[in-house]
Amino acid sequence: MSESEDRKPQRARPSLFLERQSYRRRRLMDAARLLPILGAALIALPLLWPNQTSPEDGVPLSSAMLYIFACWVLLIAVSLVFGFAARRMSARDDSEAESDRWLP
Repeated sequence: MSESEDRKPQRARPSLFLERQSYRRRRLMDAARLLPILGAALIALPLLWPNQTSPEDGVPLSSAMLYIFACWVLLIAVSLVFGFAARRMSARDDSEAESDRWLP
């Protein structure tokens, strides 16, 4: 027996290709899951700012509060964008699945 006969091709590995829509939907879900962690990191950032022991040191409280409010508004806006994108992707998936049911 030769070596080429011993090396029979084994079962072909399944393709790792994912559909574009399902891949995008999964990445969107991953990003939405990381959003609270990003929000906690952004809101905790003022804790690293130096204390205001003298007027020229540190960051004024009004600036810190403005920063936290801006982060809060930004997180709400990003959540809305994720929600609208997820709704749009699910609407596309539903319409495609419905059209596939009527094919002969």
